[in-house]
Amino acid sequence: MEQNQGHDTLPDSAQRVANLLAQMQHDKPVVMLPSAGRTSAEAAAGLGCSVAEIAKSIIFRRLSDDAPVLVIASGSNRVDETKVAAQVGALGKADARFVREKTGYVIGGVCPIGHAVKPVMLLDQDLFRYDSVWAAAGHPHAVFNLTARQLQAMTGAPVADVALAPVAPIAPVAPNGQQTN
Repeated sequence: MEQNQGHDTLPDSAQRVANLLAQMQHDKPVVMLPSAGRTSAEAAAGLGCSVAEIAKSIIFRRLSDDAPVLVIASGSNRVDETKVAAQVGALGKADARFVREKTGYVIGGVCPIGHAVKPVMLLDQDLFRYDSVWAAAGHPHAVFNLTARQLQAMTGAPVADVALAPVAPIAPVAPNGQQTN
């Protein structure tokens, strides 16, 4: 993993995030991954951490006013759109153009801070299970490390249950109609 402490070789969007982090007196550098971290699994593999320790940024479009809705979720969780909509209003999908216009970032590099348009935000409660998490830093190869509490302080996002509950496996049934587990 290559760490750019001096920030002189960061792409412009990642440099903008590094500058914001410095203004917030965040003490961890923006890290450039050798390969893209567009998915939580790719980022985790590049960092040597679990997928759950990736704070992924998912953008939705609120239907009532076209506002961006940012859900910062644990990388191992699927976001339950019904739970999110219950808190912020009906949601629609956000295409790449909407994401770029509203956040200032490309998909795969959406940072939780420094958006072009301030989003409605929710922070996944599951991120608080980890000592630290990694978030995108404005570019598909750029990330930064922080605690969930720091993430909440930086964003002001309310903590919420946003995860889609896993579906319980169906127990096998024997030919006689009895469950076999």
